Amino acid sequence: METPMAAAPAGCCFSSFLLLAFGTLVAALLGAAHRLGLFYQLMHKVDKASVRHGGENVAAVLRAHGVRFLFTLVGGHISPMLVACEKLGIRVVDTRHEVTAVFAADAVARLTGIVGVAAVTAGPGLTNTVTAVKNAQIAQSPLLLLGGAAATLLQNRGALQAIDQMSLFRPLCKFCASVRRVRDIVPTLRAAMAAAQSGTPGPVFVELPIDVLYPYFMVQKEMMPAKPPKGLMGRGISWYLQNYLTNLFAGAWEPQPEGPLSLDIPQASPQQVQHCVEILSRAKRPLMVLGSQALLSPTPADKLRAAVETLGIPCFLGGMARGLLGRNHPLHIRQNRSAALKKADVVVLAGTVCDFRLSYGRVFSRSSKILIVNRNRKEMLLNSDIFWKPQEAVQGDVGSFVLKLVEGLQGQTWAPDWAEELREADRQKEQTFREKAAIPGAQHLNPVRVLQLVEDTLPDNSILVVDGGDFIGTAAHLVQPRGPLCWLDPGAFGTLGVGAGFALGAKLCRPDAEVWCLFGDGAFGYSLIEFDTFVRHKIPVMALVGNDAGWTQISREQVPSLGSNVACGLAYTDYHKAAMGLGARGFLLSRENEDQVVKVLHDAQQQCRDGHPVVVNILIGRTDFRDGSIAV
Repeated sequence: METPMAAAPAGCCFSSFLLLAFGTLVAALLGAAHRLGLFYQLMHKVDKASVRHGGENVAAVLRAHGVRFLFTLVGGHISPMLVACEKLGIRVVDTRHEVTAVFAADAVARLTGIVGVAAVTAGPGLTNTVTAVKNAQIAQSPLLLLGGAAATLLQNRGALQAIDQMSLFRPLCKFCASVRRVRDIVPTLRAAMAAAQSGTPGPVFVELPIDVLYPYFMVQKEMMPAKPPKGLMGRGISWYLQNYLTNLFAGAWEPQPEGPLSLDIPQASPQQVQHCVEILSRAKRPLMVLGSQALLSPTPADKLRAAVETLGIPCFLGGMARGLLGRNHPLHIRQNRSAALKKADVVVLAGTVCDFRLSYGRVFSRSSKILIVNRNRKEMLLNSDIFWKPQEAVQGDVGSFVLKLVEGLQGQTWAPDWAEELREADRQKEQTFREKAAIPGAQHLNPVRVLQLVEDTLPDNSILVVDGGDFIGTAAHLVQPRGPLCWLDPGAFGTLGVGAGFALGAKLCRPDAEVWCLFGDGAFGYSLIEFDTFVRHKIPVMALVGNDAGWTQISREQVPSLGSNVACGLAYTDYHKAAMGLGARGFLLSRENEDQVVKVLHDAQQQCRDGHPVVVNILIGRTDFRDGSIAV
């Protein structure tokens, strides 16, 4: 027979079980209520009569961050943000291909230090930007890509142009987010803008589904059934949709901070700076290689230039650092970089990494002391386990580091014979170019001679945009940017097709500058249609197309090694006439008017100053720098 004492524990256990089950049920209900936004809706209401839309929130954040231009190719998914930006005074510039919009945003970021912004529609609109976003990632350009998307409720249900966009951009961007409610637009964009500029700069991506951009009444019309449903299931679905809609817009128009968040920019420690100062102070043949990171904010270009001049160390300039010292500066060494690096006893790599451009680090002498500073630790130590070893590796902002070096080395000077030795090697190389320029082409113009005349004609207020292979490789030796932030090339990714987008962004940023674009004929094929964009938006830029009727940089290696020119041949196309068909001005330079090269350049320049986009089609021979020959 069971005693009362034995029955008590069983009753107690049952009560505990009921209490646990009840607690679990309550927790589940509370969790569901939270996920459905019911608690938030108690404190934050929806203004169902409002005609405001999420695009206005996007525009407000962009304006608060100093954004002046929004580059786009229009699509229904993103129309509200384009209209809102226009109303707030942000200039909306539409291109003929989405990739051009992102290249233009990239150029704005590089030249201004402000995040460049592009907005494109969902699906194929976004996939068309992938190359430009990857180029920005490798070039470390802070840009924001805004992408349309299918409505949040319809994603993964076969909606128009609906793909997994987040998975596509996560490997390419520092920050990726999909906005799920209107109230989240502002904080998400602020976080994205800060991420783009913090640490190692780079692209960020924010997905904005169509239902967070359009007004309440339009989303309601699309989401809710026209007639009240019947039956328990119908009413349940109707309640769910109404609650989903309410949660989408709850708190949408409540005031929020819109301005920039603080940035996280790494800085060199005083101990690291002092160690570098001590090593440099003992150097006899110091050399500095400055890369694009040196021109990043917060250090102004003119302040960095003054610091480099005070430091007095001969230097090579690459990427966005080209032009830092202006034209023909005695500290700027332009030729024979590999030989100079072999001879240097201390090398400062300031924003430059040991990738293919420095032969993966094999270019240094084993006795050289290497000091390297970079915001990105992984890139900074690239190949250091194989071909080279840093004496000091500093993770920090490059411009700030150079300023601190100058403070630590005040009064330090180096023997002038080292810099003179490097300059003499430059002069010898330049004499070689002059000799090549004097060689007549068999049927077409000598590209070396043409580029020398371009160098002589280029104005002091110019920005150079370069896009191509063989012709641009030649131009890099011969044509000098006139000042800091006056040179735009794709960077280490070697992307063809950047020209029109870079030119577009450059001219908008600096309307008083003359934008000269140097194109290879192969690369120009990507940009030609954008002369329609230049004409429509009244953006005068000048394109010089080195037309040698081929992918010459490839054929030069392919033909002797594989015995075939397959896929390397183009035609001496009338690119100037094609541009004229789009409303631009066109000029032709060939052997027939060889003696008028300078006059044609001046005429083209004047047309550009009068407000017209211009294409100068230059029929050139093919140059082989290995033996100095100029072929047909």
